Amino acid sequence: MRAAGRRRSVVIGTATDRARRLTGSFGPVEIAVPRARLRAEEGATREWRGAVLPRYARRTRRAEALIAAAYLAGTNPRRVQRALAALFRGAVGKDVVSRTWRKVKTGWEAWCRRDLAGEDIVRLVLDGAVVRVRLDRKATSISLLVVLGIRRDGQKVLLAARAMGGESEAAWRALPDDLVARGLKTPEFLIIDGAAGLEKALAALWPEVPAQRCTVHKHRNLLAHAPEAPHEEISADHTDMIYAGTAKEIETRRRAFLRKWRLKCRAVADSLEEAGDRLFTFTRLPPGQWKSARTTNAIERRHEEFKRRIKTQTVLPSAETAAMLFRALLASGQITMRKVDGRQTLAQPPAKSMIDLAA
Repeated sequence: MRAAGRRRSVVIGTATDRARRLTGSFGPVEIAVPRARLRAEEGATREWRGAVLPRYARRTRRAEALIAAAYLAGTNPRRVQRALAALFRGAVGKDVVSRTWRKVKTGWEAWCRRDLAGEDIVRLVLDGAVVRVRLDRKATSISLLVVLGIRRDGQKVLLAARAMGGESEAAWRALPDDLVARGLKTPEFLIIDGAAGLEKALAALWPEVPAQRCTVHKHRNLLAHAPEAPHEEISADHTDMIYAGTAKEIETRRRAFLRKWRLKCRAVADSLEEAGDRLFTFTRLPPGQWKSARTTNAIERRHEEFKRRIKTQTVLPSAETAAMLFRALLASGQITMRKVDGRQTLAQPPAKSMIDLAA
């Protein structure tokens, strides 16, 4: 007999190995899984189970994610089997594809219903992207609406992804309403892309929560309101204003921007004024958080990665698979999310005052 660790259990008899066939992204391999029985102090016995390989597992998570992604791309089990035959060396049949898909579908439904009361979310980032899906046998553009949460320790976490017909107030309101119904606490700060429907939806739900308009989206708006010739100059002035080192400098450069562009191109100045104080809400946070709070880049980068992976397939098979595939790429680790900059001061609430917008 020899000691086995916790609870002073001991191994009964001799530990043996059992061969198991495991399929991964490297193909099928034979591995040896130890077998033994443990006896506790009270005399009860139980089978030893390793934490590295789950019980009954026959495929790695990456392999299952690859199978599911191929299915989500709009093909059927037999075609997935043929497409992955060389990689898995014939170890994946259509029944395996069907079981993997059912597992993904079940996991997706459970994820959409999960309790959020335990999530310590202090910030939300909300943004949408247009994707092409097949509806009634026709290629149609829909909006993939995404809500990303920032935990108090700075870790980003996907809270919701839903395919909707557009970005209206009603469409956007459905997501935070569902999150609140599942226990999400009121966040301390919001970062949005500037869509009118989203702003109205959040103002109705959380009127007291500070909201930051994405400065990158506003930069694009400024350029859209001017001829091509002054674009470089507008970009330089916008960068000098947004990335100034202090709130006082931002205030000064904003006034200079408005004075200059009211004379050179009135539409550009009007576009900046349209955003109002929502473009500078980030100045209410500690300066270390400004980089992560100025834009919706946390979601924009995920959208770019998502589109890069589906670019060879111009049309996804359905609206639901668009949201499922987005979440699956994150859950499988193919798209990763690091902690936000300035996380050391996330526990500090936003200040009540901000820059003076009088120009």
